Order: sequence, then C-alpha cells, then structure tokens
Amino acid sequence: MTTVGDRRLRAGVVGAGHMGQYHMLVYAELRDIELAGVVDADPDRAASVAAHYDTRAFTDHRALLGQVDVASVAVPTEQHFAVAADLLEAGVSVLVEKPIAPTLEEARELFAIARRAGAVLHIGHVERFNGAVQELRKIVERPILIESRRLGPFASRVAKDTVVMDLMIHDIDIVLGLVDSAPRRLVAMGSSVHSAVTDVANVQIGFESGTIALITASRATEEKIRTLAITQPDAYVLLDYAEQDIRIHRRAAQEYTLNRESIRYRRASFVEHVQVHKDNPLKLEVQHLIRAVERARAGERVVLAEAEDLRSLAVALEVEAMIRDGRCEATYSDPLPWSGRSG
Repeated sequence: MTTVGDRRLRAGVVGAGHMGQYHMLVYAELRDIELAGVVDADPDRAASVAAHYDTRAFTDHRALLGQVDVASVAVPTEQHFAVAADLLEAGVSVLVEKPIAPTLEEARELFAIARRAGAVLHIGHVERFNGAVQELRKIVERPILIESRRLGPFASRVAKDTVVMDLMIHDIDIVLGLVDSAPRRLVAMGSSVHSAVTDVANVQIGFESGTIALITASRATEEKIRTLAITQPDAYVLLDYAEQDIRIHRRAAQEYTLNRESIRYRRASFVEHVQVHKDNPLKLEVQHLIRAVERARAGERVVLAEAEDLRSLAVALEVEAMIRDGRCEATYSDPLPWSGRSG
C-alpha cells in the first residue's frame, strides 16, 4: 500500500478543467491514494467537481499545503511556475502538465527548487507512458527518417497556446528521445487558422547522426490522426498512438522468377504486429510519480528527467519563436541551449 507513516499518500489537483479532471479520475481510481482536495479559481466548478469525487474544494492552491503529499498542476501554462514553485517549496511532489513553463529559465528554476526541497518534479509528457512508445524504444536502432503526424480538429479551450505547445511538443519529446544524437538544424513553418496563434506547424530536425525527423501538428484537421513512422536500415516501423499499435515491415529474402527473356528479382517483405500492453498512459504516469515519491521518502536518490524535459521545451520554444518571427531555419552548435543544470 502507498503510505506515509501509517496513512495513505494524499493527492491534490490544481485546475479542474479538461485535463485536471482526467487527473482527478486517475487519483480516485487508485485505491492506495486519497484524493484530498481540488483547486480551481472558479468556486462553483471547484465545488461541483469536488462533490463528484467526495473531496474538498479550494480556490487557492496554497490551501493544499500541509494537506497533500503530491499534486497535479493542470492550470494555464502562464500559471505553472507560480503554482508549482509554491507546492515544491513546501515539499509537495508535483506533476506539471506540459509545457512545464513558458520559458526555459522558469523551467530550470522549478527543477532547482525541487532539488533543494527534496521533492519530485515530473512533467506531463504522457506519451512517454504509451505502451506502444515503450515497445518502440526497444525496436528503434539507427533511424534514417522519422515522420510524425499529430492532427485533429480545433478545440477552443487551448486557443491561447500554439499548436507547438499544445500538440507538437509531445512528438518533439518522443523524437528527441529516440535519436541518440544531437539536433543541429531546424527548419520550421506554421500558420494560424482558427485562432490568433499558430494552429498548423511543420518542423524538420536534422541530427548530427544524419537522421532526419519531419514533425507535423495541426488543429485544423477534422480527422484525428496520431502516427509515427520510422525508417531504419532493416525495417519500416509504423506506430499508432491512439490505438497503441505497432507494425513492423521487414525485408525478407530476395526472390526471383525466371522466364525466357530475363531473370526478374523481387524484394519480398513481411509485416510483424508487435504485442503491446495497453493501459491508460496518464494512470501509468501518475503511478510513476508515486513510485518516485515513495523511493525519495525511503531515502533513495531519485533522478529527475531534467535534461530530457529541458531539451524538449527548448526545441519547442525555438520552433514556436521561429514561426512567430518568420525565421525558417536555425542551427545549433555546442554547448546546446538546454545543456547544463541550474544550481
């Protein structure tokens, strides 16, 4: 059982909107966790959601201090730093929805606060916990070309965030984690369709190893598509995030046919359907946080995913700025902008 001393681990959620309610549902379903409170600036919404989960409602996140051991932060991005910093400084371990913060400086500071307080800070890159992505990491070797498509219809609730921070950052994070090489060149384009910010974006990332990644994100597409395709020397791998499905197209032995005029060769191939353990990625993400909190409380050293989280944010911020400023291309040299660690 997940306990602190002789009691269950207590969790809270800050932000009772679309994503916050997903977090509440996960905490409520975990029998070893007590959902101790929900916070929302709208008192009516906080009260309504809290009543549904039989917990307490608050309008200020600081009311959770001393009441919870872990908390999910699902407020608008510009509020992430202030809310997460208060919780972390009080020793509350935090899961912050992506992006961690609007700037790289604020992101670095949150990790520094977490280390000083001995708290766990986890960023909501939920696709890392997709069963298909977990299996993909065992399959990908020396990728040549990566093609990612994350397309869907517009949702007004995210109109303030660009499609880069709303959707594309997931794929930037996965791609950077799959390629064991530094990104050296970015080419980015985008446009607004339904909002005042970027709704459609495409980026090409060139890596030092020669790998090329093409990432497209759209919230102007009526069909919802979530796919990742990888070409490597021995296979073509196709992943469907929504279905948590992987199919591998491999080359088989060369075949030939003989007729009177010529010998004709044909490359035969076969398709392998990978068995994937399917589960709710957000539940797995929350459980990952809880296990880290348990290890930290037991005196173990918990390594935060700071380098990976800062790298993904830095590239997403650069893509966002390139599109906003009309710069089509950017190059990276050492030291990379996200390298190093705050004190």
